[in-house]
Amino acid sequence: MLRLNALRSFCLFVIFAVFAVPAISQSPSTSTAPSSTVVGKAPQEAVPRAQAPETEPATEPDSKSDSEPETRIFDEISVEGRAADLRGIADSANQGVTGRADLARRPILRAGEILETVPGLIVTQHSGSGKANQYFLRGFNLDHGTDFRVTVDGVPVNLPSHGHGQGYSDLNFLIPELVSTIEFRKGTYSAEDGDFASAGAAHLQLVDELPQGLISATAGELGYDRLVAADSWRLGADRLLVGVERQQSDGPWDRPDDFGKTNAVIRWSAGDAARGFSLTASAYDASWNSTDQIPERAVSSGLIGRFGGLDGSDGGASSRYALSYAARRGTDSTIDRINAYAVAYDLNLFSNFTFFLDDPVHGDQFEQRDDRQFVGFKVDRQWISSVGAFSNGAARPLEGRAGFEARADWIDNGLYSTVGRVRLGTTREDQIRQLSAAPFAEASLRVRPWLRVLGGLRADAYQARVESDRPENSGTRSAILMSPKLSFELGPWRGAEIYLNYGFGFHSNDARGATIRVDPKSGEAVARVQPLVRSEGLDLGLRFEPIPHWRSTLSLFALDLDSELVFVGDAGGTEAGRPSRRTGFEWANFWQPHPKLAFDADVTFSRGRFRNQDSAGDHIPGAIEQSVAAGISVGPLGKWSGSVRLRHFGARDLTEDGSVRSPATNLINARLAFSLGGGLDLAAEGFNVFDAQASDIDYFYASRLPGESSEGVEDRHFHPSEPRSIRLRLEWRF
Repeated sequence: MLRLNALRSFCLFVIFAVFAVPAISQSPSTSTAPSSTVVGKAPQEAVPRAQAPETEPATEPDSKSDSEPETRIFDEISVEGRAADLRGIADSANQGVTGRADLARRPILRAGEILETVPGLIVTQHSGSGKANQYFLRGFNLDHGTDFRVTVDGVPVNLPSHGHGQGYSDLNFLIPELVSTIEFRKGTYSAEDGDFASAGAAHLQLVDELPQGLISATAGELGYDRLVAADSWRLGADRLLVGVERQQSDGPWDRPDDFGKTNAVIRWSAGDAARGFSLTASAYDASWNSTDQIPERAVSSGLIGRFGGLDGSDGGASSRYALSYAARRGTDSTIDRINAYAVAYDLNLFSNFTFFLDDPVHGDQFEQRDDRQFVGFKVDRQWISSVGAFSNGAARPLEGRAGFEARADWIDNGLYSTVGRVRLGTTREDQIRQLSAAPFAEASLRVRPWLRVLGGLRADAYQARVESDRPENSGTRSAILMSPKLSFELGPWRGAEIYLNYGFGFHSNDARGATIRVDPKSGEAVARVQPLVRSEGLDLGLRFEPIPHWRSTLSLFALDLDSELVFVGDAGGTEAGRPSRRTGFEWANFWQPHPKLAFDADVTFSRGRFRNQDSAGDHIPGAIEQSVAAGISVGPLGKWSGSVRLRHFGARDLTEDGSVRSPATNLINARLAFSLGGGLDLAAEGFNVFDAQASDIDYFYASRLPGESSEGVEDRHFHPSEPRSIRLRLEWRF
């Protein structure tokens, strides 16, 4: 059983050990050039890599002699967009990286939409702008991040045992202009990714310095104003980066969002990709009003308009203050890394999804409070070597990685019944102390010129202690889960590579659900959930280049979960449910026939079903079935540049029997920029340019309006997409 003092002592021991142990010796035949940046690892860090043979010109798999294994280490791989050729580098077809050039071309309505550079990922919103986004990927309604892991500079964004939703991932603290790269991978195949990474993971890296200072002012319709200022300075061998953001927006809602947020980042760094460090402090503070999802019948009857609401006091406030440190030490054959962080976070959220179903007098508004501090670290070593245990005695490149990570959360949660943001009563209050720790290791061996094998293992230990205001709901739960991984890379054959990936992953459940015995509202006995829920995935992928400059990947996948998390309307959260399976395929494409012209198109299809028999049906409510994200970017052509993007968010089942479905959503966004000279640029961004009356999110559940029967009415509840709006941005780079 983990104890906090013991964990802290062990953390210090591991940190000392990693940096004190001598570097693992490499084979004499291994190159001694500086190390590289590689997809699958932090994109701006030094990473030694045993590289596959060249993919051009096309060769047959047996055309290279067994006695000629090729081990190369690159100085650096610079990632500016999605055009990077990852053949021989990536471990799967569903792995990739996006750089600043691609990010800058995209019109972004909300900060969290920066993650839509991940093929197949849809980012929406079902409430006020200050709330975490809703995510959809690989047949999942991920709620606010339950099965999608997000980190920023190595600091986890997902919050376990959160007051609103398990794995809550709020990216409103992010300043998009300071993001350097987004490295993503999908599925359960990386030993580095642990909790919440069953559907996928995205790792965002911030810049250490800017090529130019930046002042950007944006004004737009729907009460939108934003100001960003950022710059970096060289202080001898060190670098200092400072960025600030202030944003205000009202949205189209009858009751304005009045969303205001302030962000600040200070970053001190030194060194290069092989040896260096960064120390980053960030602060975020926001408050807002909310127009939550509304019942379709309230709009069709004329009770409210499409952008109206039924509770005029919903909203919230949140803050996040973080300090993180990252360091790396490289040799000719190894690189050691450490990431450590401390975060203070709080949220007060007022919501009303069922209106007068539970309380016909005061209404059903409730407050969810989450006040926490969490600390953690990760240390790892990566190395390259070679082995010669083959019939002809030839050495083969071997790459290994091993590490350890740990995290401790101190959480104060509360759920209260409220009216007009004034508390009427306490549903439950809990103090949660949650610990997690995991060693992980993986190794990659090129056993033949056309075959690379990757094996990994992760062991996660979890402990949570809940002290509830109802003693019977207090308790301690512990769990340990092993997650093996195995992958094969075959090729290249005529420039194409084939991948087979298999592995186990997991997500944690809310600690309160793991210790609960009595429903805090009804007083009835309830069953506990397992602390850790296993997932199992399989991918068959292909990475190829149909014509020059066209990068394409295909992936067929299957993913099983032992327990599905399903949205519950009257509680405003999720609960553990039935085991599920998702199958589907993804096709991601990036074509750049000219340096000033780029096309991308990502198409996904999936099918989600519960795996056990139930009279209610086997459809998974909210499981996304199709998505298309496509875009064209042009320029700069003289002083002009621009882009147009399509986002298709397919129809979804809203009930387990499949009798109720959501409509599909199709949105077009565009951006047009003009260089005024002297470092000044003017850009116009249009969102939902054809003013489609679409939904950002749809649910089906029972709610009650004034005058309706006490049992309420089952109905489709939706949150509309924002109507057409234009924003003008004036940007000065100096």
